[in-house]
Amino acid sequence: MPEKDQNLGQYLKELRIVKNLSLRDVEKATNNSVSNAYLSQLESGKISKPSPHILESLAKVYEVHYEDLMAVAGYMRSSKTKKSGVAFFNQHDLSAEEKKKLLDYLQFLRKQK
Repeated sequence: MPEKDQNLGQYLKELRIVKNLSLRDVEKATNNSVSNAYLSQLESGKISKPSPHILESLAKVYEVHYEDLMAVAGYMRSSKTKKSGVAFFNQHDLSAEEKKKLLDYLQFLRKQK
């Protein structure tokens, strides 16, 4: 699960980056049920309450629990016993700045391949 103060857009962006997917990759992986433009708006916070079927599609692509995305979006309470999402971030006490630096570095390393 993401941090308590983390919003859905930030969480979705982290999941996408960790999976090394572009916005268009996600669009293709969801069989066009989530357009890259819509996902961009979700990640930037312009859209904060996507429909449950959008979250279900994204959960499958990002390989996270659907219920976790529903909880982050505010549709239901989160289960503290479940562990999913960006596991590395959950296992370490990282600040938002440290997370951003790690994600930036991960993107840099992947571009070097």
